[in-house]
Amino acid sequence: MKLYDELVARGLIAQVTNEEEVSKLINEGKATFYIGFDPTADSLHVGHFMALCLMKRLQQGGNKPIALIGGGTAMIGDPSGRTDMRQMMTKETIQHNCDCFKEQMSRFIDFSEGKALMVNNADWLMDLNYIEVLREVGAHFSVNRMLTAECYKQRMEKGLSFLEFNYMIMQSYDFYALFQKYGCNLQFGGDDQWSNMLGGTELIRRKLGKDAHAMTITLLLNSEGKKMGKTQKGAVWLDPKKTTPFEFFQYWRNVADADVIKCLKMLTFLPLEEIEKMESWEGSELNKAKEILAHELTELVHGKEEADKALEAAKGLFASGSSENMPSADISKADFTDGEIDAISILVKSGLVPSRSEGRRAIEQGGVAVNGEKVTDIYTKYTEAAFEDEFVIRRGKKNFRKINLV
Repeated sequence: MKLYDELVARGLIAQVTNEEEVSKLINEGKATFYIGFDPTADSLHVGHFMALCLMKRLQQGGNKPIALIGGGTAMIGDPSGRTDMRQMMTKETIQHNCDCFKEQMSRFIDFSEGKALMVNNADWLMDLNYIEVLREVGAHFSVNRMLTAECYKQRMEKGLSFLEFNYMIMQSYDFYALFQKYGCNLQFGGDDQWSNMLGGTELIRRKLGKDAHAMTITLLLNSEGKKMGKTQKGAVWLDPKKTTPFEFFQYWRNVADADVIKCLKMLTFLPLEEIEKMESWEGSELNKAKEILAHELTELVHGKEEADKALEAAKGLFASGSSENMPSADISKADFTDGEIDAISILVKSGLVPSRSEGRRAIEQGGVAVNGEKVTDIYTKYTEAAFEDEFVIRRGKKNFRKINLV
């Protein structure tokens, strides 16, 4: 099976400008392609995961990836998928986030010997002259057409700022600049970026009279149609300081039955034939498929040693209640009032719930236990002595924290 056909079989491709040309470029290893990453946080998250895996697949096929860090466009903010305006960031914050991305991306992409590039669009966007942009770039964009784009329609109800309105022009200019500087002939992005990507291909055609192509990746949605990568605590990060390898493993181990095969196809590098055999698995076999998924993805992000530790910790935890390698959380004596701390505070401080009201509900619904004993009273309190021995709090069936008094 050729590489492009495999991408289709794995369910990765959503839209493409010219399938015949794009498939030829990819299959022959002649695609110099880019994917943009906006540095809006100091870590990549699961939402970026599929893009990184795709870059790895294509590089293995002889194609050249360009990871474009949006240091310039982050000064504006992408309105796609938002109903409010993004918070403005300083140059220093953006640069710090860019530096963090480099280290994480290197786990997926080989940047040695010019096999891949990492560039920052601030290098060309920050020096643009406003009048020049209006004359040389703005003249090629129809406002009427731009307003039909889904990313703008979503923002029109609450008010689309002129700042955000320029985002499509800036992203299109990125493709134009990369085409000229590095021979970049293909852009990838999430399916919600289609309008912006078409703007880039059109700008290249109008300005240079040449063809460039765009292809969107299927968004990673669960069986309910919601974006994957969110937990009670928020995003599932690739930075082990934000989401521990065990928590990362557990996220994928706990995906819904209806999503496990799709995730194996889209995110792992297991052969399709091997995954297709799992499609008939049920019950305990399906749980084994989830374990395989979790281990494969944890190994990709954190390495084999951490993946093995997470797998053993999960098995030990659920088989015998062992707390070795269990994710932990610290509380201090300052968290106590009159020598006591209540169960809801422990739930919040451990990150098992995002708020006290959520903690109260979890206890009332019988979903909280301490050292295997169900907590039935929302006013349950513990003294410092309770933490002298092992103190493990559980929310639901699979979310545990070992609490350390420091």
